[in-house]
Amino acid sequence: MKTQEFSVGQVAKRCGVSVSALHFYESKGLIACGRNGGNQRRFSPDVIRRVAVIKAAQKMGISLAEIQQAFSVLPKHRAPDKKDWQALSSGWHQQLSERIEYLQRLRDSLTGCIGCGCLSMSKCPVYNPDDKLAPQGPGPVILDKA
Repeated sequence: MKTQEFSVGQVAKRCGVSVSALHFYESKGLIACGRNGGNQRRFSPDVIRRVAVIKAAQKMGISLAEIQQAFSVLPKHRAPDKKDWQALSSGWHQQLSERIEYLQRLRDSLTGCIGCGCLSMSKCPVYNPDDKLAPQGPGPVILDKA
């Protein structure tokens, strides 16, 4: 019995991504395909699950390099199952929690600044006159303080 195979166009349509995105994912080793007699790409159904995991992870802010690292422990030609997804997501849970906390601090700081209505920026929590915060490090050091 022959297993179902999908063309690159069918996978792209089913997953809501471009064909070039699938080629890119393949070049990065995130997905794999076979070839038919005419040398056309043919994907097994597990690729649809892998692309869904890639898209979900990207929506969480996980980089492709991190996804690639997580996928490296999975067998190449099978869909991640519930146990695999739990292992992948638990590794990303702390990172996502930290990102949420940071975004909440950013949201709260920006709301306070914009909410005053003065637009002078003299009372903004991220205001840094004369770059006096430079010795504390690069970037938004006030927002980075937990």
